[in-house]
Amino acid sequence: MMRLLTISTLVTLLSFSPARELSTALGQQTIGQPAGGRPAPNGQAQAPVTRVAKQNAAGAVVAQPFPALNAAAQSQLQTLLLNWEQQSKSMKTLDCSFTRWHYDMFAAPQGQFASRADGVIKYAAPDKGLFRVDRLVFFSGYDANQQPVLQPQPGQFGEHWVCNGEQLIEFDRGRKECRIQTLPPDMRGQKIFNSPLPFVFNLDAQQIQQRYWVRQVQAPAEGMLLIEAWPKRQEDRAQYKLVQIALDAETFLPRALLMYAPNFHAKNAPKWDHYEFQDSKRNAIGAGFQRFLGNFIPEKPPADWKILQNNFQPGPAAGAQQASNPNAGLGNR
Repeated sequence: MMRLLTISTLVTLLSFSPARELSTALGQQTIGQPAGGRPAPNGQAQAPVTRVAKQNAAGAVVAQPFPALNAAAQSQLQTLLLNWEQQSKSMKTLDCSFTRWHYDMFAAPQGQFASRADGVIKYAAPDKGLFRVDRLVFFSGYDANQQPVLQPQPGQFGEHWVCNGEQLIEFDRGRKECRIQTLPPDMRGQKIFNSPLPFVFNLDAQQIQQRYWVRQVQAPAEGMLLIEAWPKRQEDRAQYKLVQIALDAETFLPRALLMYAPNFHAKNAPKWDHYEFQDSKRNAIGAGFQRFLGNFIPEKPPADWKILQNNFQPGPAAGAQQASNPNAGLGNR
């Protein structure tokens, strides 16, 4: 499921081409450092602070992972989210390429990414999306000049999926399987926020705060606003521990995204994904818009592929499966 959640988290983040220096700055950002606050000792992530607890749909207690915001901080956050919402909802179509670096010190030395994926993203409001990895390479050591060697691995192709508004269609190139899940009516159209494609499809400031613990934290550079979103729901927490989104302080357009693994720990399990985007094209019109909509009619898979069809089943089952294998989706298929 994380491969679906990942792209949904990206859709309103794709109108920029950030510099790679931002990766280093954000990678060193202390999780849990409040805006205007001081970094944690030794640069390590602060332990979550339990101040507020609520019950989720299953009745389990969900603790807010940071102290409650004071009135001034809450007002500042609300203004930021509303400005972000305004620019987000102005996007009707999106076409861009992306690069994703996956970091895991158990698969590569500290500071060296474990894998790199290059691909394309397409989106049409309110509920159509495409995510496809076209090239996937993995760290396999250093050459004689101490330069990293990046190579593909047999059977590892990366994600490829399409949402046409009524179905989620996943192409598993390693297994030669095409999985088609039909979305129920209450998960289509504008209600895609509550589907397996949540978070920032046409960002809604009120809904995002209902589903996530959100706060503004200290940004690593001037001219940047940094937001943390910690999931409240178990099915979301099984996918990622938190997401950090860097916004331009003047335009409120996102500049970068870091997504941390469910079991992330700054010292013992430093696993996260860093995304950057290039060649973004927004809001196609006229004949170009009609051609663009054709992107979400997937090609028929090869004749030797297996086709699996069922109805989408949201809820604890998906979360439990992910929780039993917290690295699933992070390592790229």
